[in-house]
Amino acid sequence: MSDVKVSVSQGKSATATPVKKGGNIISSVAPLVCIILGYLIWRFVIGNPDNFSKPDTTGAWFWPTHEGPKSGFSKMYLGGIIVPILIGCFLTVLTFVIERLLTVVKAAGTGNIAEFIRKVQFHLANKEIDKAIAECDKQKGAVGNVMKGGLHKYKEMITNTELTTEQKVLNIQKEVEEATALELPMLEKNLVFLSTIASVATLLGLLGTVLGMIRSFSALGDSGGGEAAQKLSQGISEALYNTALGIGTSAISIIMYNVFTTRIDSITYGIDESGFTLTQSFASNYK
Repeated sequence: MSDVKVSVSQGKSATATPVKKGGNIISSVAPLVCIILGYLIWRFVIGNPDNFSKPDTTGAWFWPTHEGPKSGFSKMYLGGIIVPILIGCFLTVLTFVIERLLTVVKAAGTGNIAEFIRKVQFHLANKEIDKAIAECDKQKGAVGNVMKGGLHKYKEMITNTELTTEQKVLNIQKEVEEATALELPMLEKNLVFLSTIASVATLLGLLGTVLGMIRSFSALGDSGGGEAAQKLSQGISEALYNTALGIGTSAISIIMYNVFTTRIDSITYGIDESGFTLTQSFASNYK
């Protein structure tokens, strides 16, 4: 009976408590708000008329054709309409990085997960269930929540005289799986935005660069001489701001996505080990 094992990350009980898919306000609103904010930054901060020697005085509101940027920062405005979208993507990445960071830190709990599991194993070996539950209250993270749910069922099964040991172990396993079904979705939520932006931002940057190159070569065809060549080189330089923004945003997204998935894998492993600890302990101590 001691070889009974559970891996809570590979499946869920058929009767596991369903996770409510409530309205995710951040994921619904944040991308749109960030795109709008990106446009406002591009239009009124980077594109402030004071940043140009030849500001547009025609009264165009959405996309004034300013010329003569006074600094490298204001040159970004001339990268075109893709620039505010890329700024919005960057702000979206920052938003979800902060949101995921707060969630993962909370899920990790207080203290080292491996040390927490060792303490619980020690208390279970001494049949001190209440002390093990107290350790879960101290840990407070996702692993502690799953372990606590399993321990309550563990304690209940000790006094149960109607079920066999194998049935009791299966009940503990089922409780752990139900608790896991409530914890894991919260850890993985919104990571899809980071993985998506990691791919899309680079493509948007290339699109902005291509559009800028088209405008530059079109201007070259309409004029000639050394002045045209100068404008062409200037236009290419401005178009490359799109590529720089896209690659930079993509790099940050990839790095943070990998950081979060690594932390989540560590927490998931702790949850797996918690389920294994409970079932093995009960199978060996209460045959």
